[in-house]
Amino acid sequence: MTATTRRPAGAPDVPGATAPRADCTADSAGGLSFDIRVPGVAERWDAALLLRLRDSEPEESVRLPLEPLSGDRDGSVLRATLPSTVPLAEGRWDAYLVIGEGEARRLLPGCSDLRSLVDRVPRDDRTWLGVRIPYATKYGNLSLCSWLRWPHAEAGDIWPADGGLTVHGRLYGARLTPTARLEARPRRAAAPDGGEARPVTVPVTPVDAPAHGHGFTARLAYGDLVREGGAEGDWQLWLRPGEDAEPVRVARILDDIVDKHKVLRYPARPVAADGAGGSGGLTARPYYTGANDLSVRLERTEPSGS
Repeated sequence: MTATTRRPAGAPDVPGATAPRADCTADSAGGLSFDIRVPGVAERWDAALLLRLRDSEPEESVRLPLEPLSGDRDGSVLRATLPSTVPLAEGRWDAYLVIGEGEARRLLPGCSDLRSLVDRVPRDDRTWLGVRIPYATKYGNLSLCSWLRWPHAEAGDIWPADGGLTVHGRLYGARLTPTARLEARPRRAAAPDGGEARPVTVPVTPVDAPAHGHGFTARLAYGDLVREGGAEGDWQLWLRPGEDAEPVRVARILDDIVDKHKVLRYPARPVAADGAGGSGGLTARPYYTGANDLSVRLERTEPSGS
């Protein structure tokens, strides 16, 4: 395969009108299949779907063989399969079509059937959880967003009200203990007194789970974040299943939505250091990061002019 010139993340390598399209289908275990209509190459043994991890040095890639789709009448549809058992590093993977030693061609998204990803329930007997969601980039090309985690704390209902945030979720791959805690960790280390800001921890209440995972709920007071970290900043939410257990990032990835921050938006609420509302224009707002991790942002808004 000849080398290709690296473009901006997700940018097209060929004009969109000439790029082939890939139909994507997800299975309940997290695997993906890609069907690409490429007339005249059904007999080729060297056609492949190439996945490249963005911004990886050295470049990381996965090559999946393309084979004629069984039952296709004219033999022009090739299928590549990404099994759920093949791990992909976390990040954004761009999809290309490669035929022989020819240049890799950027793929466009076709029809996607991602119904199996909605409300996915991981098995308890696994050792890692892989989540891969295909999507169209801002340039209109096909890419995958990948997560690789275990244990995993899946965020459920989020309720910002009454000076705080109530988080409902489910833990997979670990057990909750009586010492389980929700931890809010500051992205910046400075505290109001110039020292190091410490995590804010609150107790976790277990919720009975009928089959898979362990349900939990916790309430975080915004005032505690203000007192520990100061007036402004971002706080990452983690779940620590037990006193001696490693913390698990709280995230929402078990569905078919790639960028939660564009879809799930929560209101900013006034907050004061004592947990009451309305002090000096300080607000708190929960949000999902670009990686669909749950965080809280404290910021001061400018008073409106008279």
